[in-house]
This record gives sequence, structure tokens and C-alpha cells, in this order.
Amino acid sequence: MCRLYGFRGNEPTRVGCTLVHAQNALLAQSRQDGVGESHPDGWGIGVYEDAAPRIERSAAAAFDDQYFNTTAEGVFARTVIAHVRQATVGDSNAANTHPFSYRGWMFAHNGTVTAFERVRPRMIEETAPALCGLNEGTTDSEVFFYWLLSRMARAGIDLEGGGGERERLVAVVAEALPYLADLCDRAGPEKPAILNLLLTDGETLVAGRWRKSLHWAARDGIRDCDVCDVRHSPGTDYRAVVIASEALANDEAWHEVPERGIVSVDAGIEADVQRL
Repeated sequence: MCRLYGFRGNEPTRVGCTLVHAQNALLAQSRQDGVGESHPDGWGIGVYEDAAPRIERSAAAAFDDQYFNTTAEGVFARTVIAHVRQATVGDSNAANTHPFSYRGWMFAHNGTVTAFERVRPRMIEETAPALCGLNEGTTDSEVFFYWLLSRMARAGIDLEGGGGERERLVAVVAEALPYLADLCDRAGPEKPAILNLLLTDGETLVAGRWRKSLHWAARDGIRDCDVCDVRHSPGTDYRAVVIASEALANDEAWHEVPERGIVSVDAGIEADVQRL
């Protein structure tokens, strides 16, 4: 499958620690995760510049690509999505690496839309015409993204992003995950769908757990770390939330997201966890 990383803070923050240097940083998970699997089929790191996503992606294995380290250590942002890929649908190339973006939104997926060739026509049928044909790669995950965007648009969510509509966005994700899982189940796959995801417009960050591990940690105050760096505004209480497939470090209190659970972070950097 893949490994996910999401960060949302109220001040620009360096994230090289949790992406590269921590005990179980995303770099380490790309070589071998907690269940012994490798994720060598590409990586991507996305941030926001002037409210628009900027993404660096590569088909190389993160653990074998110095550019991953350089990119990760250079990130200084309030919102970050990062991903290391284990290919299931689609070849190993840059177009198939995550995160994907559209206008103000970024998305990354850990899992597989099973029975994809049988489910794909229904997903395309339910995707807004303006979003059909925008795929740059051949993954189930990118089809999943445009399908989810279409459901968001029908719910009245602005696809330009930046609206901070946490409740409406959580409701869309909460409805979409079991619906898509049921489509896959009825298509008769050998294994059930795995649909962990990260989705953000730069202000609100939403993560869903569907049959793969997912964890989160809250930071209240600046950490004493030689690697982490925060551009701190005097008089502002620093807050951040980190979401990852696996706990990243031993010196933080990490919480497991319940199976079929959603963790969301609003513009005030308040985390909320609910079960579907």
C-alpha cells in the first residue's frame, strides 16, 4: 500500500524532523514500515504557496533519493501532505505519485479501490463532467480524488478551497467511504477496499481510516528540537496537529484513529475525531 503524512499548524514550521530524522520518520517507513513492507514506488510532498498547492513528486524510492531529504528539509509551511507509494494500480512513474491536486485542494490515498476495472465506470459516471479527463496518471487513487471532489461540489463545497468548511467536508467523507467500499464489495473483489485518505484545502485537514492504520498527535507549544523550527509570532500560542499512517516519534503522545474513523483539523488547529 502506501504511507501518509499530514501536518497543519498555526505558524510556518519545518517538518524535516518527522519526514526525515525521527525514529519512524516517513523516510524510514518508505524502506520498511511497521509490518515489514517497503514503499519504493515514488514519493510526493505538497505545501501551499499563496493559497495554491505546490507539489514535488518523484518516481524514485524516498529511501534511495537524496532529493526527498532535500525537499523535506526545505519545507517551511503551515499545511503539508506527504506520501510514499507502494504501487497497486498504475505503473511506477511521477504522474502516479501522490499527493494529487486540483485548484485549492490536495489529496493522498493509502490503499486500493479493489475491483477497480469494474468499479471505475461507475465512478466516472458519478464524476462531474468538468473533472473527467483531467487525470495525468493511471491510478485508482486519482480517479478516487476527482470522484470525491464531485461529491464535495454537489454538497456545496467550494473547489477553489480555503473555505474552512470542516463539518460539511467531514460529512462528505463520512458518506463517501462506506459508499465506495460497498461499490467495491458488490463488484466481487478477492479483498475488500482500503480507503485511507488525506484531504486538505490548506485550512481544513481531514483524514479517514478505512482498513489501514492511522494515527495523530497534537502539539500545544513549540517543541524543544534541534531540527524543528517555527516562525513564531509573539503573542500567538503555537499549535499543530500531525497525522500519519504510523506514530513517527517516541517523544510525543500519539493516538490511534479508530477503524472507520475520521480525524479533522480546522483553521483554529482544533482536532476532532469521530467514528462512522
